[in-house]
Amino acid sequence: MSGVNKVFLIGNLGKDPEFRHMEGGVMVAKFPLATTEYFKNKEGLRQDQTEWHNIVLWRGLAEAAEKLQLRKGHMVFIEGKLRTRNWEKDGIKRYATEIIAENMTMLSKREPGNGGNGDQEQGNDSPHIGDMGGDLPF
Repeated sequence: MSGVNKVFLIGNLGKDPEFRHMEGGVMVAKFPLATTEYFKNKEGLRQDQTEWHNIVLWRGLAEAAEKLQLRKGHMVFIEGKLRTRNWEKDGIKRYATEIIAENMTMLSKREPGNGGNGDQEQGNDSPHIGDMGGDLPF
């Protein structure tokens, strides 16, 4: 039996995606995604913990992200798999763990001028890219 490498994330883009065209015209987009969990501490005060994930979109997903004008602050659902790369620079071995996206759905946009809480839900009209049919798996 083979293993399972599956990641589901809902979070906000930490900055605008970086788009590049590779050899042969293959497009790639990369951006950081923040996921935040909220909990109450011993004193009953609300605390949050944010994790940052490096997201990589290839080919059609990257093209769709560019077409949708994906930007910092947008909330997205990402389905993908974990990949760890390593390389050596100046004699030091370096590592990077990334989420290679297989599906993506834009959940909301942060509207300009609304400050820090300007998320606007797009409901059932959210653009979906991939083969999940737009339904979240939970």
